[in-house]
Amino acid sequence: MEQIQAEIAAIRSQIDALQQERATLTINDVVISNENSSPQAIAEAYRHHARETAQISTEIKGIDDAIAALKAELQNKQTQLNSFSNLQQSPQEQLESARSLAKVHAERINQLAGELADEIRILKACADRISPIYWQVYYKPFITGFKTISVPHVRSDSDVWTIVNRIV
Repeated sequence: MEQIQAEIAAIRSQIDALQQERATLTINDVVISNENSSPQAIAEAYRHHARETAQISTEIKGIDDAIAALKAELQNKQTQLNSFSNLQQSPQEQLESARSLAKVHAERINQLAGELADEIRILKACADRISPIYWQVYYKPFITGFKTISVPHVRSDSDVWTIVNRIV
């Protein structure tokens, strides 16, 4: 476990170093020595700038690719560390950890379901206002199906959790 933590620290420091190096790389504007430069000098200045720009762009791309690869490796190491620490937990601790994570997701589902129900009610109110005029113009309903709309809701009796559909 300590080895994985050391590898994670090394990867993070390498990512920081690469990000600092990337920040220092900039593409400068074309510099022409004076206004009386010959056409050849101007052309050479632009060619030189193009070579520098291409080289710097390639370096930046390489650094970005290296950072992406290191971030993927960091994610793998963190997953290894988490799975290693989960193996050291007792089954009861693993259960409590998973249960608290499930509770967070259930609360989020219930929050989103409440927001969705509110939006559906607002839409129904709009439809109720528009429907009479819509019928007169198009000879058909504006929106149908409001009686069968439901949203999920997670409830628990402490031991068993149930997902139910609540009619809006």
